[in-house]
Formats: sequence, C-alpha cells, structure tokens
Amino acid sequence: MSRRSGRLQARNGKSDADNECPSTVATRKRKAEEVKPAHDSQWDTKRHNYEIQACWSQITAAGGATPCILIETPQKEVSVLPDISKFARYRFQNLFISPSPLPDLSWGSPKDVWQKMLSKESKYIHTSRLLQNHSALNPDMRSILLDWLIEVSEVYSLHRETFYLAQDFFDRFMLTQNSVNKSMLQLIGVTSLFIASKLEEIYPPKLHEFAYVTDGACSEDDLIEMELIMLKALKWELSPVTAVSWLNLFLQVSSLKDSPKLLLPQYSQEQFIQIAQLLDLCILHLTSLDFQYRILAAAALYHYTSMEVVTKATGLEWENISECVHWVAPFFRVVQRNPPLKLKNFKKVPEEDRHNIQTHMNYLDMLADVKVKPEPFLSEQSPVSVGGILTPPKSTEKTPV
Repeated sequence: MSRRSGRLQARNGKSDADNECPSTVATRKRKAEEVKPAHDSQWDTKRHNYEIQACWSQITAAGGATPCILIETPQKEVSVLPDISKFARYRFQNLFISPSPLPDLSWGSPKDVWQKMLSKESKYIHTSRLLQNHSALNPDMRSILLDWLIEVSEVYSLHRETFYLAQDFFDRFMLTQNSVNKSMLQLIGVTSLFIASKLEEIYPPKLHEFAYVTDGACSEDDLIEMELIMLKALKWELSPVTAVSWLNLFLQVSSLKDSPKLLLPQYSQEQFIQIAQLLDLCILHLTSLDFQYRILAAAALYHYTSMEVVTKATGLEWENISECVHWVAPFFRVVQRNPPLKLKNFKKVPEEDRHNIQTHMNYLDMLADVKVKPEPFLSEQSPVSVGGILTPPKSTEKTPV
C-alpha cells in the first residue's frame, strides 16, 4: 500500500486494522490470550464487569442529559448497615448539657461549637483556693495586681480579651505553685499579660515595653525566663473561654435579628461596656473564681436585662445562676452608685472596636465598698498585712515610651 493511500485512510478516520482480514485479527487475539496467565484473565474479566458503560445517555428531547451513573470499584466492599430506626426511642441524651442557644451557622454545627465551648469550662480549672499554698499572699494582693494589669492594658490599648486571658493564666499558674513570695507577683502578672498579648493582639507591645512599666522591678531576661516557666506549668493550654468572651457571645445571641450573622457585632457598645465594667469589678474579687466564667457572665447579664433574655442567650435557667446572681448583687449596687462608663477614643483603634479595648476605673475604691462575706480559710491562711505588698507603679506617672 502506498503512502498516499495511507494518508487518505487516516484522513477518513480509518486505520489499517479496519482493512485487515478478520481471520488475521482473530489469530493475533488467540495468540495473546494463550500468553496471558489464568489469573490475569480472571482479573480482566472482573475489571471489565466494573467498567463504567454508557455513562452519559443520549440527549433527551428537552435538551437535558442524565448524570453519570457511578459504579462501585472492585476494591471497595459495600457494607450493609443495620436498621437502627427501631432503636431511635432508646438513644441516650446527656441531660446535664444545656441546649445550644446558637443560631444556624454557615461554617459549622451550632451544637458542636456549643459543646466544644462547654468542654473548655471543665478543662480549664480555676478556684478561689489558689492562695492556700501561699502563706505570704492574701486576696488584696491579687486585686491590686489585676487592677494594675487593667491600667497597663488601657495604656497600651490592649483588648479586654487580652486582660482576661492574662487573669486566667495568672490564677491557673498560681494553682500549680507553692509558697510564692509577694515580690514575685508583679513579674508573674506582667508575664501573663505578655503571653496573652502575643496570643490576642495583632501588634502586641514589645518585650522592653512590658519591662518598662515595672519601673525596673523586672528585666527583659526575667520576663523571658518566667514566660518559659509559666508555659510549662500551664502545659501550653492557653485557649480558655474567658468571662468577657462569654459576655460577648451572650449579648450577640440576644441581639440577633431575622438573618443572623454571629460574627458581626449587633449589640449596643454602650450596653456592652456597662456590663463589662461590672464583670471587671467582680473578677478582681477572689471569690469570683468559685463560679464558672459562663455563669459569672450570665449573672452580670441578668442584672442589666432580664431572666428571659438570659435564658435565650445562654440556655441557662434561674436555678443555674441564682447563687451567682446573689453574689454579684453587691457589686452591681456599687457600680450603680458610680458614674456610668463612657466609650473612649483610642489612637489607631476603629470606632466599631472601641468597646473591646480594656479601660480602667477606680476599681480598688469600688471594691472596698463591696460587702462580700470573706471565706473562712482566707483569713486563717493569709495573715500578712496588705501594706507589705510590692505595689506596681502607676503608668500615668511615667513618661510615654
């Protein structure tokens, strides 16, 4: 056959095999089959049975096409699941987990998100008995230290979440230690804020700035050394759901409209800072650690709203928060006697984020007016006078960095 005839056959879509004699093709096929082992022949037959045949049907009269039909691969065994519909009525439910108040989420299951947050409440343990193993400390020292951390947070325009993370790190770290001297409190406190700012802030203050606010009491090397000690003691568990995070969530859920967008704040900034002020005052008191952060935030929300709002936003009933509500009541009365907190403008902070910046007030004076019955073990365990505490310097008395 000439080259020209071969090109003509290729142009017409015909191959040389089409022109071969059928007997020649059959002879080649028989020879190939004789060479193949028996198991290969069986495998080819099995594979052929699982091939996708006629995946797409002919176009219908309406102009549409049916989708491809998926056929199981030979490697996959189809398991037949038992019919469990008959046992649906016998499935168990955890009656101790409150139902999720979260709306439908486009990025996850509200039930799973809620249970994940609740699981952290039992994982990150805090208690007011953290000073039992520290004979040289008393509750007022903790209050003075946290009040100073609030002041430092405002000076550096740190978020409320940053301060509450530092408070949690400090309290949980003290639970792991014994006989901490009062001269070490400031170093532990500022290191807690240093760790929290690196976790929460986009542009955290530099290491030398945290050393600066201690007025020479703590060096940069001291901060780095204490940071490693705290991280090891906390076992690198640094993501609790803080009290202010719960408050933020509760206010958001209670303010959602018909088309909920949980990640976009929809509550009043003024209302948030009023309740956050009450929460700040409560957290300075050592007894606040006897309550879960979720319960503490719900009790603070109750004093500014109603039980109906609290139930909608938290999934909690009155019997769940009644004890904490009564404990928060004297703090609420003291806050009501003081001028209401106003929104402040911070440099380089967007207007919609102003309420999230931690602000400082005369919390120690307000705390002195609160009449809360002290725990018996505190007075027996901490006889040290408050006058001996190393009081951190006020940031307002320093020249700006």
